[in-house]
Amino acid sequence: MKEFESLFEQYHCDVDDKIVENEVKKIIIEHYEENNNVEVYKKCLNLIDLTTLNVDDTAEKVENMVEKVNNFSKNFSDIPNVAAICVYPALVKTVKENLRLDIGIAAVSAGFPASQTFIEVKIAETALSVHSGASEIDVVISVGKFLEKNYNEVFDELEEIKAACGEAHLKVILETGALKTAENIKKASVLAMELGADFIKTSTGKINISATLEATYVMCNAIKEWYEKTGVMVGYKPAGGISTTEEAVKHYTLVKHILGDKWLNNNMFRFGASRLANNLLSSITGKEVIYF
Repeated sequence: MKEFESLFEQYHCDVDDKIVENEVKKIIIEHYEENNNVEVYKKCLNLIDLTTLNVDDTAEKVENMVEKVNNFSKNFSDIPNVAAICVYPALVKTVKENLRLDIGIAAVSAGFPASQTFIEVKIAETALSVHSGASEIDVVISVGKFLEKNYNEVFDELEEIKAACGEAHLKVILETGALKTAENIKKASVLAMELGADFIKTSTGKINISATLEATYVMCNAIKEWYEKTGVMVGYKPAGGISTTEEAVKHYTLVKHILGDKWLNNNMFRFGASRLANNLLSSITGKEVIYF
């Protein structure tokens, strides 16, 4: 059994929400405009996990999305492509069979989006997603158990899921809107990194509060502290509700300011988004684009 309270003390998890809010405002005021340009818009597009997670998703719909990714460079030769395609587990095979590019295939797994199922189901779904061709697995922590402070149970579940990932990267979704406080977000970030998460991610996009700038600030500072103490770089993925170019650039600004240039690539930084790609393309080209 791990002593999580001592771990949380080591990483200064007693974070004040008001201080976080003020720091975010300060960074955006001072640094947003230097990143508000076409080159950054292009970088942001290259950071996207192009996502469809709807109840009416079909194989045909996913095939069409994959084909647009395959043909992207023919239509936008001077713009880098998205980083990955993210779908439900049952549609991973469809992506794998149709994708002709070397980009990531991400699957939400382990009882997404609520994580309210048996650990055996979570492990099986994760393993089946990898077997079907997923190179990245996005899973949600057991938020209810975390809020009850059953940290060891949350950790043990995620550790088993991590083992089921094999060579696939694990992105751990904290569902920051449900955690509510900066202190809880910092603790969940540290817990996820302690078990070996390759990325920590804000949200599922399935509850009212998704990726906020404050969550990005807290999680990026947790990643920075983790790197300074361990030498291990952990990736960051804000997801849910980020649809405009302005919102993307603000998150990009915080990541750049807190973590630096080493994180400004799609090995270490992703956006989980569906609508964002078209809005970025419109900002880049200077005209309305509805491609994806």
